[in-house]
Amino acid sequence: MVQLCIGKLTINNYLLLTFFFTALALPAFAVEPQSTLTIRSDKLLLLDATYAGRNIIAVGERGTILMSGDEGNTWQSSASPTPMTLTAITFIDKQHGWAVGHDAVILSSSDGGKNWQQNFAAPEKQMPLLDVWFENSHTGFAVGAYGSFYQTQDGGRTWQARKVLADDMHINTLVGGADGKIFLAGETGLMARSLDHGKNWQTLKSPYAGSFFGALRLHGDILLAFGLRGHIFRSTDFGLHWTAVPAPTKSSLMGGSMLADGAAVIVGYDGLILISKDQGKTFSQLHTPTRKALAAALSTATNQLLLFGEAGVASQMLNE
Repeated sequence: MVQLCIGKLTINNYLLLTFFFTALALPAFAVEPQSTLTIRSDKLLLLDATYAGRNIIAVGERGTILMSGDEGNTWQSSASPTPMTLTAITFIDKQHGWAVGHDAVILSSSDGGKNWQQNFAAPEKQMPLLDVWFENSHTGFAVGAYGSFYQTQDGGRTWQARKVLADDMHINTLVGGADGKIFLAGETGLMARSLDHGKNWQTLKSPYAGSFFGALRLHGDILLAFGLRGHIFRSTDFGLHWTAVPAPTKSSLMGGSMLADGAAVIVGYDGLILISKDQGKTFSQLHTPTRKALAAALSTATNQLLLFGEAGVASQMLNE
């Protein structure tokens, strides 16, 4: 049973809720929207973050949306139109972004994350959305529990549900590129790809029967998929064939990103930070400033790695 603690949920509860789906219904906490208020970012559970131009936008528990214009040194809250947990965020340029979360909530911003509006929600279905990705300013996709798959062709103003999988397995992650190739992965080894901008989907033979929580598209057709018990797999043909990548951990891997120098970083439970500088062929483990679970990571221009998770935001020097 997931135990709720009014005021704050623990990382195990939230990440199990978000990624393992031991429970899907989350009570709607009543919160007052805040804006331009400097806050303690280490007191919040944050589940994803991205750049909007030079600004960093992070999302998390109870509809939290935070913005930093100084590479994570200080944070201000943006007014959120929902009290539901937000699980993923993406920006297509410095102005236009989207966030998704529980109750199939989809939000959009057209001013760099300062203001947000709710474009879609389906609370009656109790299906949280777990990832969102946009190919361009018009076409985007949101995925989540029980095979949830939504698509927009008008920049997120309206969303249409689609059935792209034969079953209802949870879709945890979605990555793509401007060439029209899109890859998704999820529970019990789910993998699928589209080579035509999401019009048609092909279920792939998975190298692993456990759950995948994250994926990265590196250069060309190189993919990384990672998840339960520290498993990492690498493909050089956009998902047709996979090779296991040795990892120095059995902790679950939850999120990752590409760094400015082309390296790949993956983070997870127990404050785990893995870095690859050879296109995902091998990974080394960084000294971590926290044992708290991590869900996302971003690099800064000052060679800092910003880590998002149970303890809000932590920082780590990349050359340590």
